[in-house]
Amino acid sequence: MKYQNTRGARAARLFGSPRAAYALAALALPALLLCGLACGCLNVARAQEQRFEGQWLVEYRTDEGKTSLTLTYRESRRDAGGGFHENNWNTTRNVEPESLRGLTREQALSAEGTAVRFEVRRDAGTFACEGWFRQGKGSGHFTFVPDQGFASELTRRGLAAPDTRQLFALARADVGLALLDELRGQGYGTPTLEQLVRMGDHGVRDDYVKGLAAAGYRLGSIEELVRMRDHGVTLGYINELRAAGFRGLAASDLLRARDHGVTASFIRELQAAGYQVNTLEGLVRVRDHGVTAGYMKGMREEGYGSLGLEDFVRMRDHGVTLEFVRELKRLGYERLPVEDLVRMRDHGVTAAFVRQALSRGGAAPSVEELIRMRDRGSF
Repeated sequence: MKYQNTRGARAARLFGSPRAAYALAALALPALLLCGLACGCLNVARAQEQRFEGQWLVEYRTDEGKTSLTLTYRESRRDAGGGFHENNWNTTRNVEPESLRGLTREQALSAEGTAVRFEVRRDAGTFACEGWFRQGKGSGHFTFVPDQGFASELTRRGLAAPDTRQLFALARADVGLALLDELRGQGYGTPTLEQLVRMGDHGVRDDYVKGLAAAGYRLGSIEELVRMRDHGVTLGYINELRAAGFRGLAASDLLRARDHGVTASFIRELQAAGYQVNTLEGLVRVRDHGVTAGYMKGMREEGYGSLGLEDFVRMRDHGVTLEFVRELKRLGYERLPVEDLVRMRDHGVTAAFVRQALSRGGAAPSVEELIRMRDRGSF
């Protein structure tokens, strides 16, 4: 009560009476709310009006009939909580030369160099570019112009209205209505706007979804599509594994193979070394244990040509490196049985230890003597 009386007395001094103070507050509240809404609308408007500008780089490759286009963007901003963020994007894609609207072949291949203006149009907006070209190479500055018609089409299809930042992200990744149509046609449904942007950021476009379907892969969700692409399971990777004899792999097997570094080149190297691995499990096991084609080739050159993959796996697991075998050979211990090599490494018999043992003079100790010496701590 004392606190309330004190507060009432203070209000009375300021406004004449506590009742007058409360009445004034009631009148001011709607104005404050309107001010807050206006500020919020202003922030949204500023976000929508934000300009996105960056650099472009083009290599006009006439021999392949395509052009390499790189878009680079750097942004420094603070979020609503005051945190500072610095983002860098660098997107490179091969595009048809005709997609650079306004750029002629003569300009691109100019021997002396020339100023150019052209546009790169995407569903979500246009990159208005200006800069310089000389002898097939060009660079300059771009300004992004969002397409509000595309934004309206997204809302018509049930997505939230995108802001300029989201339209820029979709345009940069070349994600548009074709992806939405492909997803719907394959039963994935309609993604949220956040999912659509995420798909673009991770390289999931309509050609990827279509290619997966052609290869027999219709995944259970949009997030699985993103995960596949994010882990490097590209259409090229799937085709390479098929060419190497691995067909009909489940999506989870593709992810596992990619995560463990099982590539088509790795399979070919094994085959060239004379080893045929017919199961994915076998390939993963060999790859995980660090058995490379170079390791096997080197071991074969040192006289271990009749070993199986499991022998190589065992030696790698116990630290029998190619250098260890070659050092022993230089010290007079050539073509030792695999079991001896493994036991020597397990007991800490290194090439340096063998060198010390030999420095004492006399007959070279056997493998068993070396192991006993090392176990007793002779040096």
